[in-house]
Amino acid sequence: MKLLVVDDEPPARAKLRRLLAQLPAVSAVIEAGDADEALSLAAQHSPEAAILDIQMPGRSGLELALDLPAAMACAFSTAFDQYAVQAFELNAVDYLLKPFTAERLAQTVLRLQQRAAAPPAPQRGALLTALQQLQPVPAHWLVPQRSGGLKRLALAEVEWVAAADNYIELHAPPACHLARHTLADFLAHANAAGFVRVHRSHAVNAAHIVAIAALPRGEAELTLRSGQRLRVSRGHRANLV
Repeated sequence: MKLLVVDDEPPARAKLRRLLAQLPAVSAVIEAGDADEALSLAAQHSPEAAILDIQMPGRSGLELALDLPAAMACAFSTAFDQYAVQAFELNAVDYLLKPFTAERLAQTVLRLQQRAAAPPAPQRGALLTALQQLQPVPAHWLVPQRSGGLKRLALAEVEWVAAADNYIELHAPPACHLARHTLADFLAHANAAGFVRVHRSHAVNAAHIVAIAALPRGEAELTLRSGQRLRVSRGHRANLV
């Protein structure tokens, strides 16, 4: 099976390429970094199936799926589960949540192979209408549990977020949750609109700020509802105005 992989992040494509190379069902992997390139490559190589990242510059993976051949089996890959409803409205074969394991990817490829062998009748007009009418999901973030699996954490409960290398710590007192994202990625997401970066290593939920105290050299100190105090660097103090 020829498989189209679309993701705007080269490391993500490299991981998929490495894992897919281990699966006998995949005869070729065709890579694209955005929707336009994907459409061009799909026309040239006629892949039977695709794994599409959802969040990309320009057209999203959900929009791209509407433009790909109707018989092409599609699965979606993303770090955020709020798009799951939209994905399955688009008759998605599967929905991969990052980070995923080799075993989980193998399940997706098997499902793509089965769908490609017996594609459903296309209903693109109805799917497009469904995509346009879907309502947004309340803001949350997926965090791993010690017992395994993922849970939905309401961002309204999170007071502040700290950078920890390629991870973030989401502090929702008295709990602290670790997620595999950078602080920049977190703040760039639409669900994180209520968070303000106040230091290169942390951001705060503005709704939880109860006091701001000035410090020497243009810095400041925040007090949050839990009593937690955080330093505001001089370069980020303007973000609180």
